Amino acid sequence: MRIAVDAMGGDFAPREIVAGAVRAARTLTNIKTLFLVGNQQAIEAELAKHGPTPSNIDIRHASEVVGMDESPAIAVRRKKDSSIARSVELVKTGEADAVFSAGSTGAAVASSQLRLRTLEGVTRPGIATVFPSPTKPFVLIDAGATTDCSPDILLQFAAMGTVYSRHILGVDKPKVGLMSIGEEDAKGNETTKETFGLLEKSHLNFAGNIEGHDLFEGDIDVVVCDGFVGNVILKTSESVGHAISTWLKKEFTANPVRILGALLLRGALKSFKRKIDPETYGGAPLLGVNGICYIGHGSSSSVAAYNGIRSATEALRHDINHLIVEEIKRLHASP
Repeated sequence: MRIAVDAMGGDFAPREIVAGAVRAARTLTNIKTLFLVGNQQAIEAELAKHGPTPSNIDIRHASEVVGMDESPAIAVRRKKDSSIARSVELVKTGEADAVFSAGSTGAAVASSQLRLRTLEGVTRPGIATVFPSPTKPFVLIDAGATTDCSPDILLQFAAMGTVYSRHILGVDKPKVGLMSIGEEDAKGNETTKETFGLLEKSHLNFAGNIEGHDLFEGDIDVVVCDGFVGNVILKTSESVGHAISTWLKKEFTANPVRILGALLLRGALKSFKRKIDPETYGGAPLLGVNGICYIGHGSSSSVAAYNGIRSATEALRHDINHLIVEEIKRLHASP
């Protein structure tokens, strides 16, 4: 497998991205070549901190970087030598099989759509983000790639999310829930109501509408919504998770007795942190594009970068894009 890594993407790039890439190159035996794309001098300086450079690392110079505050559409058109553009280009030309970037999500989506196009039968791509729940993780799609969706696009999201849940998360028969403002099929706007009808007639395991309080109950495996709603859910969940961690730390260090209690609960607290830590997955796939693209959080550490690269190899191992095309064909074949 050959993975292109946007070494300059992210708040802590290239330091953390290179560190994660080195670990991946050394430990993931299925990686034949790992391309580090970005400023060659900066990448080499970071590589020098980690001892001998693994033989399967290949540096590809890119003179530009897309900033988090830049307009993705404008940046992709103007910065043709950006690290994200060059990374995606490696996939387009066939030199790489997948790309990982923790840089601008908008730029990663725009570059992938422009250069890779979409898979057969797919209208728009969707970001499939994995969330934890008390019993098992679930997939939310879309988390921000396509903000305005027609019912047909939401139906495709359900199919792509089902494939990801089944083959990557190991759920035998994923249950699909449509995000709305009520469980009844008459609730929601015209788009969700029409989507409800399409899902009900499809071969997918549709469980009906779900509301916000259903998300973390562990009963739904694939949550379907447009990218606007999904991104709000994602950012709100991240904020709540951070707030809970901060509150717990403050309360457990309030006095010596609580500190002792925290020490006794250390194992449970570490387990809890692992379950809600997004770095466990490292990134979210942009499903529906004609190539494997994983998008990491802007604040990705070396652990997140490593796991993002590892997740990309898992998607390749399962040939996820072929499975998506087959699932979309089943949708079109449904009466």
